Amino acid sequence: MLGGVSEILSVLALVGFSAATLWLLARPSARMSALMPTPWMLTVAAGATALWCAPLALFGPGSSQAMVAQALRDLAMLGWLSTTFWSSGAPMSRPLRLILRMLVTICLLTLVLGAAAHWRAGAAAAPWMTPTMTFAAMIVATGGLLIVDSGVRHASAGLRTPVMAVAGGFAMLWAYELNVQLIGALTGKSASTLIQLLPAVVLLMLPTYIVAAMDIGRERMQLSRTAAMRTLILLGAAAYLVVIGLTGAIARLIGGDYAELAQAASLVVALGTGGLLIVSARVRAWLSVMITKHLFEHRYDYRTEWMRFTATLGHGANGDGGEDDRNLHRRVAKALAELTGSPGALLMLPGAGGSFRVAEQWHWPIDAEAEDATLSLRSAFMLQETRHIVDLDAERRGKSAQNAADDNLAIPDWLIADTRAWVVVPILHFQRMIAVAVLHRPAVSRALDWEDLDVLRIAGQQAASYLAESQSQEALSEARRFDEFNRRFAFIMHDIKNLASQIGLLARNAERHADKPDFRADMVETLKISAGRLSDLLVRLAPRARGPAAEAGRVLIEPILNEIAAEALPRRALFVGCQAGLSAWGDAGSIRQIVQHLVANAIDASDVGIPVQVVAVAEHGRARIDVIDQGSGMTRSFIRDELFKPFVSTKDGGFGLGAFEALQIAQAMGGAIDVESEPGRGSSFTLWLPLADARSDAKLMKAVMR
Repeated sequence: MLGGVSEILSVLALVGFSAATLWLLARPSARMSALMPTPWMLTVAAGATALWCAPLALFGPGSSQAMVAQALRDLAMLGWLSTTFWSSGAPMSRPLRLILRMLVTICLLTLVLGAAAHWRAGAAAAPWMTPTMTFAAMIVATGGLLIVDSGVRHASAGLRTPVMAVAGGFAMLWAYELNVQLIGALTGKSASTLIQLLPAVVLLMLPTYIVAAMDIGRERMQLSRTAAMRTLILLGAAAYLVVIGLTGAIARLIGGDYAELAQAASLVVALGTGGLLIVSARVRAWLSVMITKHLFEHRYDYRTEWMRFTATLGHGANGDGGEDDRNLHRRVAKALAELTGSPGALLMLPGAGGSFRVAEQWHWPIDAEAEDATLSLRSAFMLQETRHIVDLDAERRGKSAQNAADDNLAIPDWLIADTRAWVVVPILHFQRMIAVAVLHRPAVSRALDWEDLDVLRIAGQQAASYLAESQSQEALSEARRFDEFNRRFAFIMHDIKNLASQIGLLARNAERHADKPDFRADMVETLKISAGRLSDLLVRLAPRARGPAAEAGRVLIEPILNEIAAEALPRRALFVGCQAGLSAWGDAGSIRQIVQHLVANAIDASDVGIPVQVVAVAEHGRARIDVIDQGSGMTRSFIRDELFKPFVSTKDGGFGLGAFEALQIAQAMGGAIDVESEPGRGSSFTLWLPLADARSDAKLMKAVMR
């Protein structure tokens, strides 16, 4: 059954490579030349592979006829490699040229002698020719792998990835054939199953020819660090299995009981190595450093590290809203430490005197001494000016890793004495140092190189932007608190001015009517009201005063209007009209304050003896309170541009805050203020408030729907 599958795969490979050869011949030569140095050699290699697939299909894999044709295939593949990866401007080295010539000679001898032997002796030549050709194929496969490795390393920066994939296909085929032949040589038996599967490996190469001849893949492709590390682990496991197999084969060749001993020793070594990696963090760190140093172009996987760094700064690595996620300073220390593999970090922030103190830590407990430890002003100035990332090990050795003249950094003694401290990273924002990070020594200590310095410098700038934004938010919040206090104080000053005017008017009237009992009773009542309002103003001035709409509820409008009319009676008689039972949804004190202000303004704008009207009705589901005067009026431009702006007033000595404050309070209760006015014809201010009945019905409807 396997033989039939192998035959079908061989026919498919023959048809596929024949079609690929014809397609490559039909491709425009100018376009192909832009994709690779010698496109015609790719066509030759495809044609030679198709010719090799013919004896695979006719005589089967592993036959002597196929091995003769294999020599022709190897010649074409070596020719493509030599002309693609090397040129006259970048020639092949002399030792590599000698190896290539030796391989070409072996292929030519195998092709000529094998063809001649089969021509003269036919099938009888197979028994004595096969071992020779097998040995020659092993040499060619080994040398071909060396050529592929040297070529890819030589031209990896200048060729497209699909072209590299063709070379990878050659390497895969040679490596497969070499392993098949080695297994046969070690065991003394032909690996028939692997030989029968050879056409499948050949079919895997076919797509690389097609993709290489198409105008795609001009960018370089690279495995991610995760994929590369997992590939290395798989290769290590495969190498372990190969070593176990070879050890067993050698033990069987020697004889005796060495096979079981070799298996037991291998198992002990594997378990010991695995256990050491699991238990020892230092061994894992050392292995990671060695792999990164010798197998990767860069120490850092910049995309992965930067995404993790930014995520940690933005919302924390956990994302669960815990303490680490809420504390920006701890997130900065954590992000910088994880970037370099440090197990912990300290973050120092400027104090009131300018020196830097330890403010936060990540996995580095702060003891009493560390809490008192500071970075002096001189050291802070030097770090800010030089922008140096300080390698403390170099400082302990008496020289800096960045500049031999850095003798004036004034690194404090407590940092030098603490051997856990590894690196000092100044965090600068627009030439101003806003924090300093001290990184804990990693499990496997190492000296800083240029890549570490660049990464820490850029990461420090990114962290500085987050810290600066946080500081700006704190400063803005504080400024808002001061602004709120100043605004509240300005509003209160406006109300105090009105109270002062009212008390002054009362004092002037007392000179004329003090002997009247009714006036004295009204004066006492007015003074009580004024004292109460002053007490309310003091409460509003407190930092934690409740907002205007904090105690919203059902408020009857008519009693409020009557009280305001009684208070205003010494100045002007008010005409009050209110719909019976009208109630609004809001705060009684706030509604009173708004209407009092509107009434006071109406009285000020009207001539003596002209009444002011206050009318309250329900309209369109809202409570409407109109304050109407027949005073001087206002222009439309003044209403539109200046009326509700703070510190703009038409009165001499006015604060210009009354209308602004009234509008703010009304909007806080869900209401609004409309104004209609014309110069010389008076003004009409309308206060709109939520109707209590409508608000209650809406709340009841929501409760029913729930």
